[in-house]
Amino acid sequence: MPTLRAPSDRPNIIFILADDAGLGDLGCYGGTAVPTPHLDRLASEGRRYTNAYCGSAVCAPSRAVLMTGMHTGHIMRRANQSKIGLLALPAGTPTLPRLLQAAGYTTGGFGKWGLGNEGTTGAAEKQGFDYFYGYYDQVHAHSYFPAEITRNGVREPLPGNANGARGQYAHDLIEAEMLRFLEANRTRPFFCYAPWTLPHDKYEIPDHSAFADRPWPEEVKIHAAMIARMDESVGRLLAKLAELGLDENTVVLFSSDHGPDGPGKDIFNSTLGLRGFKRDLHEGGIRGPFLARWPGLVPCGSTSDVLTGHVDCFATLLDLAGVPVPPNDGLSLRSDFAGGYSGRTHDSLYWEIYEPTGPAPFQQAVRVGPWKGYRTGLKEPLTLHHLSADPYETVDVAASYPDVALKIEKIMTREHVPSPHYDAPDRGPARAQD
Repeated sequence: MPTLRAPSDRPNIIFILADDAGLGDLGCYGGTAVPTPHLDRLASEGRRYTNAYCGSAVCAPSRAVLMTGMHTGHIMRRANQSKIGLLALPAGTPTLPRLLQAAGYTTGGFGKWGLGNEGTTGAAEKQGFDYFYGYYDQVHAHSYFPAEITRNGVREPLPGNANGARGQYAHDLIEAEMLRFLEANRTRPFFCYAPWTLPHDKYEIPDHSAFADRPWPEEVKIHAAMIARMDESVGRLLAKLAELGLDENTVVLFSSDHGPDGPGKDIFNSTLGLRGFKRDLHEGGIRGPFLARWPGLVPCGSTSDVLTGHVDCFATLLDLAGVPVPPNDGLSLRSDFAGGYSGRTHDSLYWEIYEPTGPAPFQQAVRVGPWKGYRTGLKEPLTLHHLSADPYETVDVAASYPDVALKIEKIMTREHVPSPHYDAPDRGPARAQD
């Protein structure tokens, strides 16, 4: 096993978070519809995780999990909305950028924040970012040709998009700002958070001619081009690291905020056949890509089936930076990055979500070893699946394994901390039997 780098190495950290990208959207996970050579290179030069989970099945809570290391039974933000509207991160929240900033890292964010709009306690510059460029509000992020974009809490007009014009593609502006940040901070440790909006709705792009010959509806061709453009941005980022001589001391992570969505998700086989999509706590809604590259530490072309997820990124990145890790729900993957896991592993992973447009207004899910439990009410009988034998969650075996079902029910009860902002029902809606 490779020797672990010392914490004093203080690596640069880049975390790329796609929006609505699924496992099957990437070639390195078996996707074939859209070429992703640069993401495939990231996998071939690093470690590909095959058992990794997103923080939630929708945007905001998943991002909150990443930034705080707390799962959705403990964090304040458990859905995109709440009973009182948008919830901003409270002042003083121990976020990943805040802790890295305090340890001497320069911190920059580029893309969609979603955890506090301009002027609130949750605004990015109040949660540890020295610099943030992109979208603070999730609805604002739905446009790729917005009339304005936010820089450090202040919205700036984009003249090329005035009066409905489509002259400035926001993702290209965001990418350019990110590359300038890398150049400006090449001589000091930095944390670069890149929560790009691609390939999230709405489906618009300056050019999708590369897919013109595909026998797909127009919107599917645009969706494909957005995935390809995301991949090209990864390529330019890797090229910039090489140009600046930063490859050897920069860890690059890639993931998606939750399962896939969009007009091409079925044609692209974006979940690789897993049950459910975005907004669903079945596997298709929360299983996601997770890639890690760090030359000299992470073995090239390696894979890991360790049970992990976004909840571990907080502890992992602080550990890599040599920063004390406050209490949280995650575990550091530092040892696993080196190619052979010798640290603690999760006894269980937990999720809950409040999503009126999902399969149920409230959902809970727990993963324990090969087992997956799911229910739609705090006192609702759960469905149980053995994912090794039934990865597509087609057969409910709760009646055959009552001891496992009871164990998972106890975990659900233990990990759910009631919130004044969300109502968790005792019973879910009527459902068809698996």
